[in-house]
Amino acid sequence: MKVEVLDIKGKKTGKKVELSDEIFAVEPNEHAIYLDVKQFLAHQRQGTHKAKERAEIKGSTRKIKRQKGTGTARAGSIKSPVFRGGGRVFGPRVRDYSFKVNKNTKKLARKSALSIAAKNNNILVLDHIEMEQPKTKDFSEILKSLDLADKKSMFVMDGINKNVYLSARNLPKVNIVTASSINTYEVMNAQKIVFLEAAVEEFESNFSK
Repeated sequence: MKVEVLDIKGKKTGKKVELSDEIFAVEPNEHAIYLDVKQFLAHQRQGTHKAKERAEIKGSTRKIKRQKGTGTARAGSIKSPVFRGGGRVFGPRVRDYSFKVNKNTKKLARKSALSIAAKNNNILVLDHIEMEQPKTKDFSEILKSLDLADKKSMFVMDGINKNVYLSARNLPKVNIVTASSINTYEVMNAQKIVFLEAAVEEFESNFSK
């Protein structure tokens, strides 16, 4: 499929970029997307949560009242979960939430996510972005020109551009990534995906390896 190349003012440059049908026009596999997004979110979890159960609580081990004749339920330990200050029943424990997703499944998930974006005309291509110095105001003007000011957008760069990154990092709806670091979650989370012209070729080259 062909996409018009725009400049930073949102005007057509007269050029078109051919997006590979093998990446941007596949039949989306929703289950692959689900697995890849689930893995990404699972990897964000530290898993350091912990609550003490009754075996870990400090306290006397004496029997706090006689077994029978009190008119209330029997109780053998002050550390029981039914008492204030007692241990927690089945509390959270330190654990690792990560799990494996096969390489080919992750690849299919990214293809599917990008194909959905392309089908909905949510992919833009810019000829280049040049910024002499980091300035959020200037980057905000670019967003307005591209009609992206109120939309979640992901800019895919052909390399690390420090000035662009510093200009955009304070904007809550903008995500700056390189062509080699695109993941399914960020693609699905963005309303518009903006590729630099040079980044399209680099991404397709890296993706085919």
